[in-house]
This record gives sequence, C-alpha cells and structure tokens, in this order.
Amino acid sequence: MTPVLEAKNLKRDYHIPGGLFKPGKTVHAVKGVSFKVEQGKTLAIVGESGCGKSTLARMVTMIDPITEGEMLIDGGKVDIASEPLTSEMRSKVQIVFQNPYGSLNPRKKIGDILTEPLVINTKVPADERRDRAMAMLKKVGLEEKHYGRYPHMFSGGQRQRVAIARALMLNPRLLVLDEPVSALDLSVQAQVLNLLADLQDEFQLTYVFISHDLSVVRHIANDVMVMYFGEAVEYGSRDQVFEDPQHSYTKTLFAATPRVDVDAIRARIERRKRVA
Repeated sequence: MTPVLEAKNLKRDYHIPGGLFKPGKTVHAVKGVSFKVEQGKTLAIVGESGCGKSTLARMVTMIDPITEGEMLIDGGKVDIASEPLTSEMRSKVQIVFQNPYGSLNPRKKIGDILTEPLVINTKVPADERRDRAMAMLKKVGLEEKHYGRYPHMFSGGQRQRVAIARALMLNPRLLVLDEPVSALDLSVQAQVLNLLADLQDEFQLTYVFISHDLSVVRHIANDVMVMYFGEAVEYGSRDQVFEDPQHSYTKTLFAATPRVDVDAIRARIERRKRVA
C-alpha cells in the first residue's frame, strides 16, 4: 500500500541576516528527516521546544518551503520550492493549530469560517456549502445553532472542535495536528482526543500528531518519531519506542516525564471511602 505521506531527507534552513559588525548565519532547523505514514494511522512527533517539530509540521502542510529533500503525498511528489501548488494538492493536507482562538477569524461567524475553504478551493453551490457545514458541525459534536455564532462565544474545547471541522471541510487525506490539546483542560483534552479517534475511524484519516505530552502520545499514536535539535533520533512503533528506547535522549525524555500510578490512586480513594 502506498503511504499517504512519505518524507525523504527533509531539510529546512533559515538565514539570519547579520548587523553592521556581525555576519549573518544559517540555522539548520530540520536536518534530513525521513518518515512515512500509512492510511488510517497516526504518527506522533515528540521532543522538547525548539527541536523542529512545528517547523516540520509547516513543511508537511506546505506552509514553509523545503530547503532540500522530497515529500510524496499519495505517491505524488510535492515540490513547493519550484512548482506552484494546485488547490487539489493543498486540499489533501490540512492543519489544526495549538491555539484554536488564534486560528479562527474573530470577525467571522462559524458558518462563514467553515464554508470559506469551499469557496476558495472548490466550485460548490452556496446552498450545498451550508449543508456541508451543518453536517460537519454535527460530526464534531456541535449543533446547528452554532452556525451563526462568533468564535468568542465558545469555550476552548468548542473552538478546537470548530478548527477540526474547518480542517475536514475539504475531505483531506492527511491532518497535521500541532499540539491540538495542550491549551485545553485535562477533561476537555480527553473529549477532543476521543473525537479525533472517532473521526479517524469514520473517515479513515491519517494523522501527524505533534506533541510534547508523552501520555497523550502513548494514547493516540501508532508510530512515534523523537526529534532532537532538528534530527530524528528515534523512530518506530509506539510500543517499541516506549518499551525499549534506544537513544540516550529518548531515555532522558521519558525519565523526565511524570508518571501517574492509577492503581495507587484508586487504592487511596477506596481507603478514604472505607474510613468515611
């Protein structure tokens, strides 16, 4: 089976101009990263801040150009450095950002936010655009009455549901999720993660899930790639990476992550009940 996404030796460099007495320099943000994701699967990319996770997400979604390397979507090469991107190619990959309020236009109603991708990328009649938006609201657990409301009238979790709905309006093959639950309360995180799992099952979506939260990654990922200073230092199945990490950075990262002893918490609760 052809992977939905295959990246080969991706590199991204940034040139920082110098000053009057200081020469410019080149920052190598992503240094030759390769990976692939099959249909209906989730690849989680983890690492501390500044390791290149979000830069890689912007490359995969064709927001930032690739300095070097190849990216294949459904077996077709994407060359955003030298070839103009078609609307069809852009529609195959969509992104959900960390801050849902920052990614939604506060001056537009939810209905306009959802139908905008259809106006820009496809020739869909106005009445059909509205119907599609209404159906997508229901898919993400919202109601038809929310169609005419503004982003500030929603909670953080509801706004993220709107952001997910907008990303799905063009029926993408791949969804890049850049820290999609890190700005939400724990209880809301679980709801959004369950929603993403349900949508993946229903639409056979493929996810690239960017996160620093290893507990979330362990819950949602099929494969895991660990990044460190722009490089992929570990890459394998979720169980392989979590149970038998090979790289010293991966071991340090896991050791620094707080672990919740669920059995101990349940035992404490039971003891308190008996005392009461």
